[in-house]
Amino acid sequence: MVMAVSFERYGRLYYLDPGEFRPRVGDKVLVPTDDGPEVAECVWAPQYVTEEVGGLPACAGIATAQDLERDEQNRQRRADARLIAKRTIRQHGLPMKVVGIDFVDRRPDIDQLVIVYFSAPHRVDFRELVRDLARALRARIELRQVGARDEARLQGGIGPCGRDLCCATFLKDFEPVSVRMAKDQDLPLNPLKISGACGRLMCCLKYEHPLYQEFNANAPALGTAVETPAGDGVVVGHNVPSDTVVVRLAASGRRCACSRADVCSPRQQYEASGTTTPDAPPVVPEPPVVPETSEMPETSEVPEPPVVPETSEVPEETREERRARKPRRRRRLHHEDEGDTAQ
Repeated sequence: MVMAVSFERYGRLYYLDPGEFRPRVGDKVLVPTDDGPEVAECVWAPQYVTEEVGGLPACAGIATAQDLERDEQNRQRRADARLIAKRTIRQHGLPMKVVGIDFVDRRPDIDQLVIVYFSAPHRVDFRELVRDLARALRARIELRQVGARDEARLQGGIGPCGRDLCCATFLKDFEPVSVRMAKDQDLPLNPLKISGACGRLMCCLKYEHPLYQEFNANAPALGTAVETPAGDGVVVGHNVPSDTVVVRLAASGRRCACSRADVCSPRQQYEASGTTTPDAPPVVPEPPVVPETSEMPETSEVPEPPVVPETSEVPEETREERRARKPRRRRRLHHEDEGDTAQ
């Protein structure tokens, strides 16, 4: 069974193995972390899945009233620490932007730890800042610089599509995105249209890129003469989501959308050869094999002559007449030969 929890409202989902616990949607549960169990809200109730999922952390149990009180105190401490960190950074005049605050109080080696995530255009010397923050917050301070993508993931927001940022909801790792992906998808190379909230290329450019690669590898290129059910024409455009190509007909000059299978050579070969799969090569009939020798193999069967049934009802008189008729024919021929010789 699998369940999903979130540490913040509409935040990133984390999947757990419920074990022996069966929390309902909205219940507070304990999630094991590197710094100890933390309180999170159940978003998906435990349910069975079709595939076997292993390696998920196990739910530590249902949060008690003491756990909920501690979690509320930590939320208030994080809010206070953010205000103090911003004020101290402004006093030191450093080009830093506070992205997030994490408060840890359950590690055995320390009493309290405040982790400050910040972004900066370049490397910053914050040694004096750490001393002032430790004195103001009375806790151990760690400053961690993050990039533009991590900043958007920590802060969250709305993307150009109108939905929550992918990195703040379900993306776990950032995969490399290049301008080549935008070119393959015929997107405008305007940085304002292909960039996300973080200022980098949108992560969603990689979602459909394999589909475009497969389509461009099999579909006819622009300007290729093709045969369509409506007549011959030239390819003038592609429509990858609908798996069609736009063809300008040579006879009428109008444009029509045809399925990629109707204009691709594998489909035409399939219809011409009668194979079972469109991608299979056409079947070429093999010539008959002529044996090198004219001798008939031993295993071949020789056709037997038709069997004429013997009639046992033939009268004996017919046989005697047949024997008597043959000598007379010979004598007749003999007399004819003698007559010709006498002449």
